[in-house]
Amino acid sequence: MTPFACRNAARYVQQGKVIAYPTEAVFGLGCHPLDAAAVKQILKIKQRPVRKGLILIASDFSQLRPYVAEVAEDLLKQAFSTWPGPNTWLFPKNPFTPYWLTGDFNTIAVRVSAHPVVRDLCDAAGTALVSTSANRSQQEPARTSLECRLKQLGVDMIVNGQVDFSARPSVITDLVSGRVIRT
Repeated sequence: MTPFACRNAARYVQQGKVIAYPTEAVFGLGCHPLDAAAVKQILKIKQRPVRKGLILIASDFSQLRPYVAEVAEDLLKQAFSTWPGPNTWLFPKNPFTPYWLTGDFNTIAVRVSAHPVVRDLCDAAGTALVSTSANRSQQEPARTSLECRLKQLGVDMIVNGQVDFSARPSVITDLVSGRVIRT
């Protein structure tokens, strides 16, 4: 992604717009996590109930820190040992984390990505991003920018880039219990 395209996408995020962008395995739909209207738009596109919660993706844990509660050092080390990479951890949520991100859960799903486009976007926007697969519920996620266009998801911008076609969606593990939610 060119520096101009990155700045432009980051500007869209800061303006409350919804973008589609490449992640490790699929294209994601994203926005600023604290923009309730943008998150609502993603949920509408996905046809997904707010009660299910969403994943936040970042280039660095510092971008996720405002959304998670304090945890023991050994638990942090466990998460950090898998990042950056395709591992999503369910952290206890910060009490001030909005319901539209956590849904009915006392946890929030977070990941530090190794994908260069994700990292550049988060750095340029200065924030973590909402990250949910670019598709409507019960449909296959988009794996190319062309598929995003063909799915007519109604996003404000599609960021070009590549996914790893051999990769699978991230593993999701509860940090405190160690229970694997998705393999």
